[in-house]
Amino acid sequence: MENIEIGEIFTITDENEQEQKVEVLAALNIEGTDYVAVSFVEDLEEETEEDIDVFFLKVDQDGDFTGIENDGEFDRVSSAFDEIMKED
Repeated sequence: MENIEIGEIFTITDENEQEQKVEVLAALNIEGTDYVAVSFVEDLEEETEEDIDVFFLKVDQDGDFTGIENDGEFDRVSSAFDEIMKED
């Protein structure tokens, strides 16, 4: 995961096949799997901090982002990122 930088901006394709720019807010490794917390660049530029949607993506071995399909996995990742965000 050394190639993913906090603040880096990526373009992802959403479920509607629309390209969206996202910025990496945090990166984390849980049990050998890399995850990133991202938010839409558009939201970061326009919204106050409370209004920003943060979502989590899994980073596969090729460095590609995939969604988290499993609720248990999502909850683990979400609470781990919450801890990181509290520390800042």
